[in-house]
Amino acid sequence: MLSIGTFDSGEKSNNNHNTVEKNSAIASSSLRLLRSFAEAAKHRSFARAAAALRLSPSAVAKNVARLEQQLGLRLFQRTTRRVVLTQEGEAFYRRCSRVMDELRELELLTAGAAKEPSGTLRIDVPITFGKKVVVPLAAELARQHPGLNLEVSLSDRYADLIGSGVDAVVRVGKVSDPGVVVRPIAEQQLRVYGSPDYLIRKGRPRKPADLEKHDCIVFHLPSTRRSRPWEFIVKGRALAMHPASRYAIDEGEGLVSAACAGLGLIQVPDIMATEAAEAGTLEEVLAGFRPKPMPISVVFPTHRQMPARLRVFIDALAARSAGA
Repeated sequence: MLSIGTFDSGEKSNNNHNTVEKNSAIASSSLRLLRSFAEAAKHRSFARAAAALRLSPSAVAKNVARLEQQLGLRLFQRTTRRVVLTQEGEAFYRRCSRVMDELRELELLTAGAAKEPSGTLRIDVPITFGKKVVVPLAAELARQHPGLNLEVSLSDRYADLIGSGVDAVVRVGKVSDPGVVVRPIAEQQLRVYGSPDYLIRKGRPRKPADLEKHDCIVFHLPSTRRSRPWEFIVKGRALAMHPASRYAIDEGEGLVSAACAGLGLIQVPDIMATEAAEAGTLEEVLAGFRPKPMPISVVFPTHRQMPARLRVFIDALAARSAGA
């Protein structure tokens, strides 16, 4: 098996090497220092990190102190009882965890066991899609692959794929980010819904222009605070409009709850309103003007080989979506 923890620390270096070290601190840090930091950050304890690495607590503390010196950053706040990551330490730990996972993948590759996923898979997914599809799928993957750990972030905000430390994100709609791989795995249909009580009071719109006479609840994009336009197909042409609104909500399930309470009409992906529609608490209107379905894609960086943990997740998600 490939050894990845025995790089020279570089203490006896010449002046030229010292110059390189100052200009590129991370490049000159040995994997031993990174491992000490990663374990200390994971356990929030030098003693527990030492036990995991089979080192003394003082050796772990010295490795972390040296890494801090090389980086020019304070990674931990130390107290008599525990160590706490600083803001910079949290950010560095997210990146460092990815590096450690990649190195474990490399060890498995050299040992001929790369087909079995291991390490921590970090993904960011929209809230409703995550709850209904990704979390149950993650539970199945965890049972099938004991060496696989999962961190699932549920958010309707667009995560920074490169800076956030995640392996992949699930995006709805067209993806135009440079330097990423986009793998479509499903589609979702936007539909307009209202509660039976609201439709009795206000009437059923017959065409998109009728929305001017209705109370509409719009979705505020969390990243920009702007309302997402409502989309339709009218006479074969795509139409995007911003209906007048009394209410704005920045979370999909909140939109559904507001519509069920009779506040007004919503336009949401069908996955969000399936249960309410089946229960009769919401009814679809303007079905003849539905827009084209929006793609749901897994997005991941192009600059590195896909690890087994990500490959098995994408394949399982695509299979689940195809059978839905």
